[in-house]
Amino acid sequence: MKQEHSFSYELHENWKELPVQDQILVDRAFEAMQAAYAPYSKFKVGASVRLDNDAIVTGSNQENSAYPSGLCAERVVLFHVGANYPKQAVQTLCIVAEGDLIPSEKLLSPCGACRQVMLETENRQNNKIRVIIVNQDNRALIINSVIDLLPFGFSAGY
Repeated sequence: MKQEHSFSYELHENWKELPVQDQILVDRAFEAMQAAYAPYSKFKVGASVRLDNDAIVTGSNQENSAYPSGLCAERVVLFHVGANYPKQAVQTLCIVAEGDLIPSEKLLSPCGACRQVMLETENRQNNKIRVIIVNQDNRALIINSVIDLLPFGFSAGY
């Protein structure tokens, strides 16, 4: 049986064209990025989430010389939300980064582990998470559900 998966997304030439509520989330992600600890990769990442009560929570990547011990910004913020705001749903997740690991003209994209955590968060709260990814060249990609980033994620639901 042949099946297809397709999704739509928005691409904005500059994140400052986004609605004010989204611009605030991007600003907070950039602020969080300044607290990143990335002495090994030199690639700083910031993440912010808007919860369904309008609270904004932030996180940044935290590296460690024992490489698997570090965490990406997306997981830092989502695990913090899960531990400290267990009754609140994540409405929007924003990701920003700076560094030479990814050329500035290439689209930024979460790693596989982060996509899986994002998907599990979306599944657990039974509500889609909108994702805003801001590139180093200021373009903004908006995706309406994490499932579009990881359509065949590890889950009992497939």
